Amino acid sequence: MPSYYNDNTKMSDIICDAPQLLQMMSRFGIPLGVGDRSVQEICATAGVDTPTFLAVANFMRHGSDSVTQHLDQVSVSALMTYLKNAHDYYLSFQLPAIRRKLLEAIDTAQQNDVALLILKFYDGYMGEVRRHMEYENHKIFTYVERLLNGTYDKNFKIDCFARRHTGIDKKLQELKNIIIKYYVPTGDGDLLNYVLFDIFNCEADLRSHCQLEDELFVPAVGILEEQLAQQGLCHSEKTGDKTVTDPLSEREKEVVCCIVRGMTNKEVAAFLFISINTVLTHRKNISRKLNIHSVSGLTIYAIASGLVDVKELNATANIKKAASLR
Repeated sequence: MPSYYNDNTKMSDIICDAPQLLQMMSRFGIPLGVGDRSVQEICATAGVDTPTFLAVANFMRHGSDSVTQHLDQVSVSALMTYLKNAHDYYLSFQLPAIRRKLLEAIDTAQQNDVALLILKFYDGYMGEVRRHMEYENHKIFTYVERLLNGTYDKNFKIDCFARRHTGIDKKLQELKNIIIKYYVPTGDGDLLNYVLFDIFNCEADLRSHCQLEDELFVPAVGILEEQLAQQGLCHSEKTGDKTVTDPLSEREKEVVCCIVRGMTNKEVAAFLFISINTVLTHRKNISRKLNIHSVSGLTIYAIASGLVDVKELNATANIKKAASLR
């Protein structure tokens, strides 16, 4: 099991362990000059939510395996601020800087068709990234801000965004392959190698950014949606609605049935035609609503609620046991 960063980890140790997290610190508004102070001390001084900082740092360093360690503690507001700052960094600094270096490195003055096409390709890519991030800035983040202000929209869910959310790093991969395979520099090759190195780094950074949105931001917003939906139900009950509402939604009941039948998260996602992130969000919400955190506990709940039959579970268990003995 990886050693995750925690409140008491020295910020300087994080930087030395994973230098790529320097950009992450900047997006949280944390400057250098950290001394020997801990993450908690630095975050308190900078006014940054410590659990959210740790969630992002551990995700960037260790990947999606760290999500379950932090999801319940993430501040959606702090995470959204981080993502906005990241968008500003890409659009205002990193991508324009790469374009300037690319223009310097390739020979567009000599009517080099390949060089001109490379620059045109990159400009098209920058436009695509801008549209992608401006949509998130103006549509998705505005929606989340309304949620944070207590306004629940029944006609939109963050899952709608997640299903359409596509990575924006693949075109950079295509660009670097074109440069590597088909462009022969006419001058100093070091300049081209320099910009190519930047493209590699930018590609990795954008890939990680999109994964963070999919695997941490979307589930965290999903939890916020569920909380507001439940508050709305509770409010209606207090104001005279006598209807007794089941604590779980129909989709959550389906997830419970899959879990007690022994399905993995991946199998549940495939069976219900939803993403693994959505499964994780549902599981978090189920645990929170029922205060049940084990499969055996969920099994008892499912049987008592009539969601599954004991005979069915026994038959499923026997089939799995027989399959394992083959």
